[in-house]
Amino acid sequence: MSKVYYASARVKKWKYSDSMPGKLERLLKEMGFSERFGHGEWVAVKTHFGSEGSHRVVRPVFLRKVVDALKAVGAKPFVTDTVRIKGLDYLEVANENGINHLSVGAPVVLADGLYGTDNILLKAGELLGEIAVASLIHDAPAMVVVSHIKGHILAGYAGAIKNVAMGGVSASHRHCGWKCGRGAMHAVGAGMLVWDSEKCELCYQCEEICPLECVKFTEEGKKFGYEDERCWRCGRCARVCPGEAVRLEGASDEMFMKSLAEAAKAVLGTFKPGKVIYINMLTEIQPECDCMPAADVPVIQDKGIALSEDIVAVEQASMDILRGSVPLDGSAATERGISPGEDVLFELYKKPYIIQVEEAERLGLGKRRYELVEIK
Repeated sequence: MSKVYYASARVKKWKYSDSMPGKLERLLKEMGFSERFGHGEWVAVKTHFGSEGSHRVVRPVFLRKVVDALKAVGAKPFVTDTVRIKGLDYLEVANENGINHLSVGAPVVLADGLYGTDNILLKAGELLGEIAVASLIHDAPAMVVVSHIKGHILAGYAGAIKNVAMGGVSASHRHCGWKCGRGAMHAVGAGMLVWDSEKCELCYQCEEICPLECVKFTEEGKKFGYEDERCWRCGRCARVCPGEAVRLEGASDEMFMKSLAEAAKAVLGTFKPGKVIYINMLTEIQPECDCMPAADVPVIQDKGIALSEDIVAVEQASMDILRGSVPLDGSAATERGISPGEDVLFELYKKPYIIQVEEAERLGLGKRRYELVEIK
């Protein structure tokens, strides 16, 4: 049974040690960094940089605490993510969201290069076949995964598994393109965009949101089209369509979540046992992914921080902590009539998000049974 260390977001004493940054410092000490990370060892601090307009990412102050803890044992950390939009633009977004060398105390780099194609193909399982793991994550001897917990239109719940799976894999490979990248998880290798002209309102949001500018309306702006070979299958165009005129056909909910576990296993398989720890920030729990161009108000009150060396245990614990939370007034949760005591994230999208954790356990990534150790 794995231990999951937890600190509540509640502050009951007006002391630094009772603040969230102070509690994170104490949680990190529980993990024994000096026994895990060697002097001079490079350590990837994997997080999500957010998006222009999406500001509810892990705050730089928390990333800085992780970096400082690694430096204190002589390790050499770098903060990283994979390319979500064009690389130079993504670094600018990170800076806008406060994630830069000055704020976090370590280099901020893209794990798969400025073009998002610096990666290595690895075997990933029955659903995905091969997957393009970002080179810096593949080559790094150790990693700390810092995840912002939130809802997700396809996964229902997005945490450490999704951060490792989609965040550790490139959008595209030089030769097999999106079919070996994170788009394969969205469409499990064979997806395509489908347009229904009768439902289309010609609002052009799908064209505007495409990170690769490969969605174009032709014939005087009245016919949807996209560049099949360049498309990453990220699904943003389908997500923003108000009339559901654009669909990304491919994976079912079950296949998508199982593919997340497969990709996570491929990424984590590049590390030796005990060289990866997971920090789940259960704060600003909004209903959408941080890659969208806006951030909605949180649907659940801040809960705290969960930390473990077991990705399955920390995800199960985080889900258990969130389940049954009171939906916040004025959020998407109360707008949809979700009542106190209901599973807010499940009710938002009706996605059986537990599948990703069950599959990760089946694949040997950890155990769902855990001991919760609360740090007061």
